[in-house]
Amino acid sequence: MITLLDYGAGNVRSVINAVERLGGSLKLVTRPEDILSADKLIFPGVGNYESMIQILNQKNYIEPLREYLSADRPFFGICLGMQALFQGSEESVSSNESLGFFKGRVARFKTDLAVPHMGWNGINIKQKSPLLSGVDSDARFYFVHSYHLVPEDPSVILTTTTYDYEFVSAVQKGNVMGTQFHPEKSGRVGLQLLENFIGTKDLHAAGPTSIQGAGLAKRVIACLDVRSNDDGDLVVTKGDQYDVRDKGNVRNLGQPVDLAKRYYEEGADEITFLNITGFRDFPLKDMPMLKVLEETSKNVFVPLTIGGGIRDYTDSNGQVYSALDVASQYFRSGADKISIGSDAVEVALAYIATGEKTGISAIEEISRVYGNQAVVISIDPKRVWVDSPGQAGRHHVVKPSEPGPDGKAYCWYQCTVQGGRETRDLDAVALATACQALGAGEILLNCIDKDGTNSGFDLDLINAVRAAVSIPVIASSGAGCEAHFSEVFEQTGAEAALAAGIFHRKEVPIQAVKAHLAQRGIAVRH
Repeated sequence: MITLLDYGAGNVRSVINAVERLGGSLKLVTRPEDILSADKLIFPGVGNYESMIQILNQKNYIEPLREYLSADRPFFGICLGMQALFQGSEESVSSNESLGFFKGRVARFKTDLAVPHMGWNGINIKQKSPLLSGVDSDARFYFVHSYHLVPEDPSVILTTTTYDYEFVSAVQKGNVMGTQFHPEKSGRVGLQLLENFIGTKDLHAAGPTSIQGAGLAKRVIACLDVRSNDDGDLVVTKGDQYDVRDKGNVRNLGQPVDLAKRYYEEGADEITFLNITGFRDFPLKDMPMLKVLEETSKNVFVPLTIGGGIRDYTDSNGQVYSALDVASQYFRSGADKISIGSDAVEVALAYIATGEKTGISAIEEISRVYGNQAVVISIDPKRVWVDSPGQAGRHHVVKPSEPGPDGKAYCWYQCTVQGGRETRDLDAVALATACQALGAGEILLNCIDKDGTNSGFDLDLINAVRAAVSIPVIASSGAGCEAHFSEVFEQTGAEAALAAGIFHRKEVPIQAVKAHLAQRGIAVRH
């Protein structure tokens, strides 16, 4: 019997599904006594450190956890669940007590690389631990965090990972251990690690070792545009320039749950669902996408992002939901990240106009509770061609490698809303920088001019936005062959690249993309 400490924040469904997939039975902690009666305890912390510690104190979980840990009973902390083992974090702003089982604190990354550290990275093994039995040296695990451990005692270090510099990515002392990475989101190798914890009676390490691991990989993401068809069923669709209809009918490329499972098995590093139908007028608990996420997370153990309808909402019964309420339902249903599109444009315009944060925007509220790594901003711009930079006013201008219509040499990228149907007086660079300031942790950068063309990513747009922000950027729109992926990684600073139609139609297999990238010397997860 595995006891799961679910303190009410983030996606713990994937941990539950992973344990059950491995044949384990689960019991949830509902009161302090459940901690002390546990045989093995898993604590998957997700989101914001300060929020987590506040809840642990409010629920009176701190002292039972300390008693459990001091008895050297099997404990596995994941992400924040591991960070809670230490004495505090730079992310904390109050005097709430952490567990303090290990001496040391949690510090924010100090690097010129993108923060959060997000993606598939390797581990350098420092202890011969049963937890890592069967894990190869070239294995990569999924990380998503802005803070890392700085332990005082080096003997507790189980693994380290390199992201600009070497940091501690897992710790162990006796039967107490934790990982900064998410095994439940790390595919087969992550499931192997969880199986080791569940099935091994004595988890004590056998002594020190030194095994060098792999480095950070570029991410290849499969995107599923999900829409309600004319019969009311959710289907995956894809069109050109955001037109998803074919002779009056929605183009149906398959069922979202089935396609997501296929992409996981084919090696996708992440899967993104974009609900392009719009928010439906019935209670949130009946939203079809919630069921899609629940079913997908039973068989897909890589990160899931969901976009569409993450805003304040009043349903047909008069029930009012905040954007945070909506996001929370998605997280509890299996999402790891949420994507905000049109509403981010309006929030950014208001912020730029006043220069002040309201503290109540969707971006700010969700990132405050779940961490900025959980908030993705989906930007849908289109080119506006001009003869000279001065014609673009205050907007960020680029000079593409090839001129535009009528020989125009410059353009700026105007943001759109409502699926590209409306424009706003805002450019993509300004939107990205504003949303980063408000708390977003990643940019999904589309391009209407490139969408569905199979002509390659818009490298000029990607470079302009990537140079302006310090958070990860996902390149999207325009992929038509394997070479387009190596091109975007070699010629821009994008951390990930996303495609939809070519994967749906099996024109370009995901593994073919990864094989091509590997041949070009670009690190990928196999």
